Amino acid sequence: MNCEQAQSLLSAYFDRELDTAASLDVAAHARACARCSSALQRHEELRAAMRAGALAVPMPAGLERKVRRAIDRKAGRRFRRAVSDWRWTAVPLAAAVAAALAWQVATHRGGMHREDLVLAELVSAHVRSLMVDHLVDVATSDQHTVKPWFNGKVDFAPPVYDFSASGFPLLGGRAEYIGGRDVAALVYGCRKHLVNVFIWPSAGADSDAAPHVLDAQGYHLAQWSSRGLAFWAVSDAAPADLDTLARLFQDAA
Repeated sequence: MNCEQAQSLLSAYFDRELDTAASLDVAAHARACARCSSALQRHEELRAAMRAGALAVPMPAGLERKVRRAIDRKAGRRFRRAVSDWRWTAVPLAAAVAAALAWQVATHRGGMHREDLVLAELVSAHVRSLMVDHLVDVATSDQHTVKPWFNGKVDFAPPVYDFSASGFPLLGGRAEYIGGRDVAALVYGCRKHLVNVFIWPSAGADSDAAPHVLDAQGYHLAQWSSRGLAFWAVSDAAPADLDTLARLFQDAA
């Protein structure tokens, strides 16, 4: 991709309107092109200025968390109505079906263990991220921009790395809600695949644990822990790729 082609796609990339392949191509070009990287930075600065200006109405403290918890309580009684309200036309059919199945598992009152429910939530969060406008809240490969973005959005400092040299470019991050708490989600590219890495503090993650790869709802998940944090990577990429990404995180810690 040359600079002229990338320039015509930067706005769509910043607004997360491109498909996965195009997004990865633009991200790769921007990392090597100072002009396009600066253009993306100006987009980010403009959005930040608009949010901070008089046009932005601040959300009452704790409102989002209360709404999410209320939805979770309702989900314990019936299948989430939100599934039927999703813009299915914006999601590949396979992803839509997987999302529905994941929520069915998560909301089925059949005595599931908490770990099974968390797995279902992780898969569902990954599938939701593939939808338009939900992949990242901060779109950049600069780890020094993504890391401070989480300040005030989660109650811990997630480690953020760009592993472009190893084939896992950082695409950005967003805040998520998994297992009844706010978590950090980092998004990585892996050839033509996307990988969500979910991170949160865990009392059971005081010691480092080697990556463990498993399957759920047709997706691969890698679990590991480091320095009091639990990590989960979710993707349709090969299990070996998730294991490699997990070990890169552990080596970088």
